[in-house]
Amino acid sequence: MVAFSKSPQFWAGPLRYWRWAAREKPAYFYSVIIGGAGPVALLTVPPALKALGYERAPPIPMTYPIPTGPRKQLSGYDD
Repeated sequence: MVAFSKSPQFWAGPLRYWRWAAREKPAYFYSVIIGGAGPVALLTVPPALKALGYERAPPIPMTYPIPTGPRKQLSGYDD
């Protein structure tokens, strides 16, 4: 005779399994919940922010703009 574990099987009753896992193995259960929320947030947050009027800031310049034209001659405080 095969010995069965006391834990419910997921495919037999997912809700019952989730309730059991939340009680008996909370670290695994909540890490799966938080890990599953990432892709959901990736797909829902940007459209929601856009609908609320949020606009991204322009990118920070990576170089200093070089002025056009001749440079001014400095006067005073010369060495």
